[in-house]
Amino acid sequence: MTGAADDDPSGIATYSQAGAGFGYGLLWTMILTYPLMAAVQLVSAHIGRVTGAGLGKNLGRVFPHPIVSLLVTILLIANIFNIGADLSAMAAAAQLVGGGSSHIYVILFALLAVGLQLFIPYRQYASVLKWLTLSLLAYVGVILLVHINWPQALLGMVWPRNLGMTALLTVVAVLGTTISPYLFFWQSSQEAEDIATSNGKALREVPSSVSRQYRRIRYDTLAGMALSNLVALAIMLATAATLHAEGVTTIDSAAQAADALRPIAGRFAFLLFAIGIIGTGLLAVPVLAGSAAFAVSETHGWSAGLEYKPHQAMRFYAIIVGATFVGVLMDWSNLSPIKALFWSAVLNGLAAVPIMAAMTIVASSRRIMGHLHERRLLLGFGWTATAIMALASAATLVAAATG
Repeated sequence: MTGAADDDPSGIATYSQAGAGFGYGLLWTMILTYPLMAAVQLVSAHIGRVTGAGLGKNLGRVFPHPIVSLLVTILLIANIFNIGADLSAMAAAAQLVGGGSSHIYVILFALLAVGLQLFIPYRQYASVLKWLTLSLLAYVGVILLVHINWPQALLGMVWPRNLGMTALLTVVAVLGTTISPYLFFWQSSQEAEDIATSNGKALREVPSSVSRQYRRIRYDTLAGMALSNLVALAIMLATAATLHAEGVTTIDSAAQAADALRPIAGRFAFLLFAIGIIGTGLLAVPVLAGSAAFAVSETHGWSAGLEYKPHQAMRFYAIIVGATFVGVLMDWSNLSPIKALFWSAVLNGLAAVPIMAAMTIVASSRRIMGHLHERRLLLGFGWTATAIMALASAATLVAAATG
């Protein structure tokens, strides 16, 4: 679910722009990000399973409360921007397919996302989210309907060819959308939630389960991140083979990418692309709102968990409802979806570096993780991902400052 939620409508817009703007030239970014994002998500999953608590609570065990609150506040703001942009993109895609008012679609999608979390028991809700991951196969279907120049595509996967300023900024955007802080909080909280709903125990208390649980986490995370990158690769391939080949090099939204595909790749490819936007949005919006609710609630010691009924964790669910509601309001504001995506990427980039560094410190702490603290190989990948994200964030700030 975490891997699938990574390919939200905001991510689809970023991958579409990478393919349309640079053809097959940036496919190598998907090969680069896979081991890094897999390592970071493994670390966050281990923290949740070993301690039985989410990332927010564990950060509070290592760092002063004001610092953790600041990081979580930045995460909350970034998630709200992302929710608003995703809802707008889903509504635009639905409008392309069925007509009608985009504002009405925004409200309907928001109500559906909130309703899933408020009124469906956690285990049933998790099953709904897992089935929604199948919507990502729509993008694999798209590349079967268009002509791919495979020699050029394979070269683009292993050899960077365009490293100009515009290309580098697009690489920064790709990194920001594949390695996002809300995924860390969601992954760790999902592991803690699984313990709570199964009456299980944290691995620190039952070391006999370590091999089995770590094996499950490893297979699940590696497969989930592979699915995420495969879909991103498919989107970049499809837009490179169609939009870039036809001279369409600028994409401002996922829905625009779907609409641009219609005259070039045919109505069926357009429909698959548009349906994928809606399906992934229905998966991503609850994850964005839920991860923010977990982070804020764990930081303040409030009851947190989708296994609770709304009256048992009112503040937790209030954050979910409030974040989604503010995202809906953004659809009526003067802030364009592309600006919302930009500021979301900036905030995510700024929050990701200290959160990733803090998370890696938590994972290496014997006081918190006991004898299950992370070993050097995974920590090495974690610090490498942190360093790359730091460079990406610095590049984003320089680009913002210079124009």
